[in-house]
Amino acid sequence: MTQQSLEPTTSAEDAGEGTRVPAGRSWLDRYFHISHRGSTVAREVRGGVTTFMAMAYILLLNPLILSGKDVAGDMLAQKALITATAFAAAFTTLLMGFFGKVPLALAAGLSVSGVLASQVAPQMTWPQAMGMCVMYGVVIMLLVVTGLREMIMNAIPLALKHAITMGIGLFVALIGFAKAGFVHQGESTLVTLGPAGELAGWPVLLFAVTLLAIFMLQARGVPGAILIGIVGGTVLAVALNAFDVIDPKQWAGGAAPELHGSAVSMPDFSIFGNVEFGGWGEVGAMTVGMIVFTLVLAGFFDAMATIIGVGTEAKLADDKGRMPGLSKALFIDGAGGAIGGVAGASGQTVFVESATGVGEGARTGLSSVVTGLFFAACLFFTPLTAIVPGEVAAAALVVIGAMMMMNARHVDWADRATAIPVFLTVVLMPFTYSITAGVAAGVISYVAIKIAQGKAREIGAFMWALTGIFIVYFALNPIESWMGVH
Repeated sequence: MTQQSLEPTTSAEDAGEGTRVPAGRSWLDRYFHISHRGSTVAREVRGGVTTFMAMAYILLLNPLILSGKDVAGDMLAQKALITATAFAAAFTTLLMGFFGKVPLALAAGLSVSGVLASQVAPQMTWPQAMGMCVMYGVVIMLLVVTGLREMIMNAIPLALKHAITMGIGLFVALIGFAKAGFVHQGESTLVTLGPAGELAGWPVLLFAVTLLAIFMLQARGVPGAILIGIVGGTVLAVALNAFDVIDPKQWAGGAAPELHGSAVSMPDFSIFGNVEFGGWGEVGAMTVGMIVFTLVLAGFFDAMATIIGVGTEAKLADDKGRMPGLSKALFIDGAGGAIGGVAGASGQTVFVESATGVGEGARTGLSSVVTGLFFAACLFFTPLTAIVPGEVAAAALVVIGAMMMMNARHVDWADRATAIPVFLTVVLMPFTYSITAGVAAGVISYVAIKIAQGKAREIGAFMWALTGIFIVYFALNPIESWMGVH
């Protein structure tokens, strides 16, 4: 491919039609369109590092989720899971950076991993479960190649796209508060402040201090506020631990912020390529179909919502909420399902934590390349990823949640046909702990209200189709019971 073909002289993708390309730019600037998108190399590097630090927890959390036994009683080796998680995240994120050229980082989707651990592994072996990931990834790639995935995304009304962004914001904030121990599931209430109506422990205080510090830095317009807050919170945590101020058991996961043993370890690729198709035995084709359908829903709409949200925050979306180069990003995200399955890490999907890098000014794929390189380094320096306390990283999630909620200013709250679907989308994501459920409720209610107003003709074909799919999604349990599927 020639250098000229990598970037046209004028590009609506970068700066709108008629924008003159500055002379004397470096090849890095030309390839990633850094100047056109109003960014700098320094901002991209800072954004990539920040995104990695916000996502690093996946290297520990994903192996924990996939640590159970499969139907045969076998377990995946912990070190191999960490290697698989780091490799798949690095490979897919680098693909997104070099070819998608957008600031989106990928890693093992917790929704997909949760389905594998709770629904698939009890019925199949782990190699067969990873085969399910490959299958759902192929399905999503086919949707992209045929243009159906982008058409579905573009068919969603702009108000619902803003609602998806806000819903993800609340969802991310709730995850942050929960990871920090600021909120807990109560005995007589759904959630409560701390474990018993009050905050407990130094780590929660560290979370609050880090959160306030980041907000204060942002209010003063300090560049790199999120990264500075994370580094500062980690240094403070290490100091408190060094002086035995905090009981190690109080930290998230019971692990104190310190280096245990050597900082270097060789990767373990023992589960790489351990994938099986078929041989499902008593599971049956119906159950296999339901599993693939569930994984497609989780991978498709979680990623769709995240791409829209992060793309909007990065100001890459146009006035109709559509992103340039969307097909490439969607295809790479779909390929992440198959890549993650082959690696043994479960399906990879775009992470909403990508918004942390966007918050630091990242606008191009260079930031994703930086993030991917850090994940690649973790193949050999995995012990270092455990130093950043979960409570400190959780503060960054809450900050991003607040930033994404700012899209509320774009919603016409006086229009019930808009306000009600937006409301349901926003609140059901955190209330159900599912991005898919929020999107489904918003789509169904939007169509229902349009019908009630006598405006059924305004509903596009894809919105009708999505409504039917989401009705099935909500009714899966009774449908399975009716069809005798267990």
